[in-house]
Amino acid sequence: MAVDALDTRILRLLIEQPHTSVREYARILSIARGTLQARIDRLERDGVITGSGPSLSPAALGHPVLAFVHLEVTQGHLDDVGEALAAVPEIVEAFSTTGGGDLLTRVVARDNSHLEDVIQQLIQLPGVVRTRTEVALRERVPHRLLPLVESVGRAAAGGPE
Repeated sequence: MAVDALDTRILRLLIEQPHTSVREYARILSIARGTLQARIDRLERDGVITGSGPSLSPAALGHPVLAFVHLEVTQGHLDDVGEALAAVPEIVEAFSTTGGGDLLTRVVARDNSHLEDVIQQLIQLPGVVRTRTEVALRERVPHRLLPLVESVGRAAAGGPE
């Protein structure tokens, strides 16, 4: 799905001003509300826009510890372990990976003791051979997509990426 310069401007507004109305976005962009809505609908349909809910802070929810836990899984058990991970509320993301492990999870915890409890829960899952944990000390680059959106927009406009 090609994202053009107008799509890029729309995405920028959605990122920078998420609580603005569609009518106001259309006014800011100087386009018809119907055109804007059709573009947003297409971006959603094509999977570019994947959600519209609030971003939540695990730390503000009482889980300030962030760790990345790598899991090595017995061959043939990847799907089973993946399904079991979905039942652990402290796992906020999990990915199949290449390299030194089979799964990479992003885990949040109340404190280090709670993190240890979660890791012990993971190591006991059928199919998990071992885990390796890396605790995040400080976020250096927060989750962001606007620089990528701008790069894609420049490329669509024929400018330097």
